[in-house]
Amino acid sequence: MAGRQVFRNARIVLGDEVVHGSLAITDGRIADIVPGAAAAGEDFGGDFLLPGLVELHTDHIEGHYLPRPKVRWNMMAALQAHDAQVAASGITTVLDALRVGMDEDALLTSADMLAMADTIAAGARGGRLRADHHIHLRCEVSAPDVLDHFETFAENPLVRLVSLMDHAPGQRQFVDLDTYRSYYQRKMNLTDAAFRTFCDRRIAQSETHAGPNRRAIAEVCRGAGISIASHDDATLAHVDEALELGVALAEFPTTVAAAQASHAAGLLVLMGAPNIVRGGSHSGNVSAADLLGRGLLDVLSSDYVPFSLLQSVFALVEAGTLDLPAAVRLASANPAAAAQLNDRGAIAPGLRADLVRVRAEPGLPPLVAGVWREGRRVA
Repeated sequence: MAGRQVFRNARIVLGDEVVHGSLAITDGRIADIVPGAAAAGEDFGGDFLLPGLVELHTDHIEGHYLPRPKVRWNMMAALQAHDAQVAASGITTVLDALRVGMDEDALLTSADMLAMADTIAAGARGGRLRADHHIHLRCEVSAPDVLDHFETFAENPLVRLVSLMDHAPGQRQFVDLDTYRSYYQRKMNLTDAAFRTFCDRRIAQSETHAGPNRRAIAEVCRGAGISIASHDDATLAHVDEALELGVALAEFPTTVAAAQASHAAGLLVLMGAPNIVRGGSHSGNVSAADLLGRGLLDVLSSDYVPFSLLQSVFALVEAGTLDLPAAVRLASANPAAAAQLNDRGAIAPGLRADLVRVRAEPGLPPLVAGVWREGRRVA
């Protein structure tokens, strides 16, 4: 946005402190931060001013496109609905997660994923999107078709993050077969015999495909400068494998041991903001609060509830777990660094004026009172 804007009487959340003062924007970039009273500018009435939140792993777009099992919505309308909710939650940069590699439980197809990627690009070109959208590929490495599908995205400039996943029974998130049964057998309406056949097939696919596919996809990402994430690491062997592949981000480790090893090796550890808000994992794995208490949590993701990202930040502050700058870093500076987005994620001169005005009251969720992307108000 051309020109100059000034926001005054704001509690500005910087990297390690909160400053009561004013912030100036010139041509979409942060120009200056001045403590104390200012005579001119938009009066924030003492509200907090945060850097725009950066979301790395949200599956939320699929729910708008496929609101019911047999209902496919207009794809641009679905994207715009997703985008509006994301922006209204204080998220100014979002990596939309698209599935690569299909299995029997998938209601969407590879063609749907490619069409979504094209729609995201078209929405950005046409000025239809409030947030800045990029793509996160969720690669199911045990799927026989994952490499063929991945190759169709290899040259897409919107791809900034690739996760290497294996949801086969006995692996990572589903080491406990009872947990796998309660999720998949009910979801797919399988008899006991059919479920055993399904498990045998998925285990065989994992044993055949997962290793080679991980290595092949990671090699492409390293060559293209795309950030790589591991997913649901449970053991030290999983972490060792991630390090060999050049992983920079450990998504949703399921055990303390895996999180400790990842953190010690310099990987950023990501957990779900809903885990913080709810007080634990919905699947019974290690809690985000436990990892945070051990100094092992670096990044929060809204995962399946966009507003949970901002909500978790203020929940941590209200609980006395973190001060506000430290909590905000989990949802802004740290995820921006993980995605190699070095022009955002903090309030500092020269960075993008991606900003969120927040009103906070004890005992209530935070209220988003305004959102700006590169100085332009979008919510």
